[in-house]
Order: sequence, then C-alpha cells, then structure tokens
Amino acid sequence: MQRLVSTRNFAFGYTLESAQPLTFYSDYAIGGGLLTFPYQKSIVSLRYRGDNKSGSFYLERSTGKSVFGREEASYLFRLGDDMERIYESISTDAFMIAAIEKYRGLRLTRNDPWVTTLTFIISQFNNIKRIRRIVKLLIERYGTDINDSSGMPVGKGFPDMETLSRLSVKELMECGTGFRAGYIKEASRYFTENVDLYKLEGKSYSMIKDALIGARGIGDKVADIIALMGYGKLEAFPIDTWIKRTVEKVYFNGHGKTVKEIHRFADERWGELAGYAQQYLYWHGMHSL
Repeated sequence: MQRLVSTRNFAFGYTLESAQPLTFYSDYAIGGGLLTFPYQKSIVSLRYRGDNKSGSFYLERSTGKSVFGREEASYLFRLGDDMERIYESISTDAFMIAAIEKYRGLRLTRNDPWVTTLTFIISQFNNIKRIRRIVKLLIERYGTDINDSSGMPVGKGFPDMETLSRLSVKELMECGTGFRAGYIKEASRYFTENVDLYKLEGKSYSMIKDALIGARGIGDKVADIIALMGYGKLEAFPIDTWIKRTVEKVYFNGHGKTVKEIHRFADERWGELAGYAQQYLYWHGMHSL
C-alpha cells in the first residue's frame, strides 16, 4: 500500500456523503476509510487513515492503464485549498460558523466535467439512493471497458456521451432514469455535436455557465453545480430547493426571494468562495432546519 498524500482539515465521511459526484458512483466504506471508483482507464482503491483534522491517503490498488498518484488525489479532493483561509472568509454569521464547526473538513471535490454533468442531470428531483442505483446501472450496461495490462477486464468506467446519445429513450428509461431519459439523451447529443466540455476548461465562470445552459435539461442550478464541481469555479452558488429555503429562513426571516436575488446575495456576501459557503449551508440546513 503506497502513501500518496497527507491532509489537513479533510473529513472523509462528510465529503463522500455530501451529494457530490463521488457520492453517486463510487463504492465507499466510511468506517474503514475505503473508496473504490473508476478513474479514466483504471479502477482505483484508496484508503484514508486519520480524522477530520489530519490524515493521509494511501493507494491500495490501481488496476488499468491510467496513473493515479499524489497529483491526482490532490486534484480530486482539492487538497491544495487553504481551508483555514476559506473558513475565515466565509464565517460571516452564526449559522455559517455553526455549519463549519459541525462539518469541519467537508471538502468540495474536482471531477470530470462529463461525469459531473451526467450525475447531476440524473440528480434532479431525486434522492441519493436512487441516483446511485441509476448511475450504477448506466455504468454496468453502457460503461467503457477497463482492462488491466494483460487485456483482462477489471471493471467499467463511465459511459461516454456518444454512446448515450445513440441510445433510445426507452433504453435509458430501463436504467430507472424516468423523465430524465430525454434530458440525458439530448445533453449527450448536444455535448457530442455542439459543445466540447473539455474545451471549456480555463474559460470564465460566466462563459462556462452560458455554454452549459444551452443543453436541454441543464438549467441554472445544474449549470452552477457543473461549474463548481466539474470546473472548480468556486464563485458558483448552486440554488436548489434546500438552499433557497435555507437562505430565505436564515438571512431573510423566511421571506421569499428569487433565484436572481439569492445569487446576488451570495456574491456580495461570499464572493469568490460562494461555492464553499453553499456546500456548508446545504449540508447544515438540510440537517438542522
């Protein structure tokens, strides 16, 4: 077992269970600190040893043709983020301070743009258990084959967008996608034929969001999630029902606000770190309000 990288302010359990892409497609055992997931052309198993203050990631196994080492682990879990600076910056009020104290070490992750897009199209009006079941079925039936160095199959990776664009709505619905089947098919076609998700890397937050919203099934919320977790745009502030309710209750005495008004509020209050603020608000609000 190879030690990859040490961590500070990293909560393995909170991060994996906080409705991010890894939540939806990896296999994990919080108590044992074990995480197994497809990564490009490999199946990777990581072990986390430590607590929410400090610890280390170890590579138990990586089978396939893609390298997964210190750099990849640091990228995926955003281990370069200065969490103390982030906490200091977003600790603007008692509710946020309580959220940080309770869920300290909860990290945003940085994921493949297509993986993020597909999982969050599926996440709409859905719960974590059902999302995981749908994603696992799509991988099982239509995922790309992952082979070891001798050419033997070791698992399946995410289905690529071209493959999904060729499927019928019925075939997609057989994976439990429901009304989302049409969105998946159309988004797969859109990003195959019109917008290369990987060429959006390095673009501004507003340019990325505008490009994403052109696809059917991707509205303001999902575009912000993809910008945040697929492209690392920390100024993105995804607004779903929970966040809207939490912001209205905590900051506006329960008075209703439009999505546009909440975006403006988040930008003025947390600015370039609004994405981190959102994650803590979401998790604390869902469990305390």
